[in-house]
Amino acid sequence: MGHIIAIVNQKGGVGKTTTTVNLGAYLVEAGKTVLLVDLDPQANATSGLGVEHQKLEAGIYEALLGQQSLTSVIQNTSKPGYNVAPATVSLAGAGIELVTIENREFRLALMLEEVRSEYDYIIIDGPPSLGLLTINSLVAADSVLIPIQSEYYALEGLGQLLETINLVRDNLKPSLEIMGTVVTMFDRRNKLSGAVLEELKQFFPGKVFETLIPRSVKLAEAPSFGKSILDYDPKSSGAKAYFALAEEIIALEII
Repeated sequence: MGHIIAIVNQKGGVGKTTTTVNLGAYLVEAGKTVLLVDLDPQANATSGLGVEHQKLEAGIYEALLGQQSLTSVIQNTSKPGYNVAPATVSLAGAGIELVTIENREFRLALMLEEVRSEYDYIIIDGPPSLGLLTINSLVAADSVLIPIQSEYYALEGLGQLLETINLVRDNLKPSLEIMGTVVTMFDRRNKLSGAVLEELKQFFPGKVFETLIPRSVKLAEAPSFGKSILDYDPKSSGAKAYFALAEEIIALEII
């Protein structure tokens, strides 16, 4: 049975999609099968894997509304064993459309049960908000991975996210775990980065991954070529970091 990881932070620009795409690539490189579910209406994870979302007739939105089966919208990527349930522009309206649907918080969870046995990991790129799509990703997940940028306001908004996670646990998914937090855009030369890391370790004792994702031009460039960092520049510091993060997650032996 595949382990479902929701990668969430309602704050934009924290490296959430970069983490989702590249973690998936290195899990596949390690011999695992991965489905990336793109729940972000910006569709950056979809295009970052080389899938042209503008040309798709259907994506995760149509599957959530029951207009298509999930298997019919899943796309292959250039990497065997790495598939994507793509986002399309229409996903932006899903938060509103889902409001009137029965079992609205469980739509994604029910859909993923159909394909769960086919993958080792299902990773969900959540939207940068705390609406119904994020609730769906948390209810569907076994565990949550929170990317946090090492900057001055990094922990701002974290309380709100944890409150949402606790609400989901209390009312919808008691077994939901916080897998941990991963620090992104880390700059070793910057004292502030180190201070944020220490603060995070106090906030999440034992839940901060050892791997620190560096600030990296190559990581920022890779998506514009429709590639993960593994395919774009496997020798870069960002590539080595995501390789190490994937190893840490595999070592948890959650599947």
